[in-house]
Amino acid sequence: MTGPFTFLEFFAGGGMARLGLGGGWRCLFANDFDAGKRVAYGANFGSDHLHGGDIHALTIADLPHQTADLAWASSPCQDLSLAGARGGLGAARSGAFFGFWRLIEALDDAGRAPRAIVVENVAGLLTSHDGADFAGVVERLAARGYFVSALALNAADFVPQSRLRLFIVGARADAIGACAAADPLAPPALLRALTRLSPQAMKRWRWIAARPSAQRTASIGDILDERAVFEPAAETRKRLALMTPRQRTALAALVAGGGRHTGAGYRRVRVEDGVKRVRFEARFDGLSGCIRTPAGGSSRQVVIAIDQGRVRTRLMTAREAARAMGLADDYVLPARATNALKLIGDGVCPPVVRWLAETALEPALARRCAAA
Repeated sequence: MTGPFTFLEFFAGGGMARLGLGGGWRCLFANDFDAGKRVAYGANFGSDHLHGGDIHALTIADLPHQTADLAWASSPCQDLSLAGARGGLGAARSGAFFGFWRLIEALDDAGRAPRAIVVENVAGLLTSHDGADFAGVVERLAARGYFVSALALNAADFVPQSRLRLFIVGARADAIGACAAADPLAPPALLRALTRLSPQAMKRWRWIAARPSAQRTASIGDILDERAVFEPAAETRKRLALMTPRQRTALAALVAGGGRHTGAGYRRVRVEDGVKRVRFEARFDGLSGCIRTPAGGSSRQVVIAIDQGRVRTRLMTAREAARAMGLADDYVLPARATNALKLIGDGVCPPVVRWLAETALEPALARRCAAA
């Protein structure tokens, strides 16, 4: 079987998982609670398969009767993020995972369980409640007959943005792993979390040996809008004053060295000598930091330009943020920058999804069909 594969997209947002899966996949159903995100989804893909409302209110009567090849769930991360209060999967927002899982259980009971499942979230899921939340997801997948693996993938391998995310992959066929021994590249947090699994779940654990090769061809300087207006010098001085002495020294060296340099930065609260301080942290390695939704007060990315001994700064535009996520310029963004950045910050990087589909999902589904 070479496609089209079929999929259900839960917590669909702007459809970035759909973009990543690509033309060899056909959407049977998509859902998101946020009305603004549904408008963006419809603007880019149409609304034929798009359903609104709270996932906890959905039943399998709302889902297609056809058995899907894949259920994708980019479930809310706020209660799992290291930047949040870390209430875990039991908290209100990230607890939406259980609304999704209730539907999977109902589909399984009806003989219509998807052949593969991906649960995507922040890497903080590995350490939430000392690994118990991650183990809970894996245990549920294994108990329903899925072979399970997980990968921590950074969008920086594909696009000019540092964005680490966890992908838990389950497949009915024992075909998702190519490595029997523990992966030497696995994050220590994943290895620790696996110790929380029951013996029954560990029997269904598999390792995916593949890792992305260096595919990124663009740096932050390649995605910038040359027409964007830089801010007054006084605003730049305020930002640079928030740098640590070490960072100011490094910035001064770049200025003194001449040439043009483009970087990115954002405000962060750091605890220094027991005191919380607001810092402006810059990087000049070709990447932006992780683009986050502005909801909840997260700092926006700032573009830093050094040229002819002058340092200028400005906020990254929504279109630039979309490019840093791997979205083409024909992707329709919300008109308001705040809404567009919320959509992007809550999304998944499409090139990462494409790599995962090519590496694990499509081969596993094809092998299952060939075996059948």
